[in-house]
Amino acid sequence: MLAIRQRQPVLKPQDLLVALKIAVNSDRMMTFMELGHELSMSTSEVHAATRRAEMSHLIIREFGQLRAIRLSLQEFILHGVKYVFPGVQGTVTRGMLTGIAAPPLNKFFPQNEILGAVWPDPQGEERGLSIQPLYPSVPAAARADSRLYEILVIVDALRAGAARDREIATSELMSRLG
Repeated sequence: MLAIRQRQPVLKPQDLLVALKIAVNSDRMMTFMELGHELSMSTSEVHAATRRAEMSHLIIREFGQLRAIRLSLQEFILHGVKYVFPGVQGTVTRGMLTGIAAPPLNKFFPQNEILGAVWPDPQGEERGLSIQPLYPSVPAAARADSRLYEILVIVDALRAGAARDREIATSELMSRLG
């Protein structure tokens, strides 16, 4: 008899976005609808993302509520995110600051020496080198949640930053997800 293998989930960028939103808002209980609204995603996208993130051990469902597995998230972001979701840099454009040009990392780097990285965004007020966000709705979601914005900035420094950027971003990530 032939054994049927269960198909393993393929982690998608929106799965990490949802897991990070849950992690930085651990003080809130959010429904799929609320997550979708705050992340500019459909409820069904959020549901599928949480299912994949759960199968990948980035989040867990306890007593009917979703909770981030911080150690797993930390490990994935530090050691895998730059390979799975690399920070693809583009041309100079208008957008929203990210990486070492944005808080909380900008306090460690003199801003007059660099052209900051930005997520392309028509509502953005800064010019810089474009970096593809994890998911298209990242700028809108980051504008609505400062804690999510800061963790996404750190993730971008780890995805696309130089060695010193990654070293400081690692420390900041550990303090937020530790």
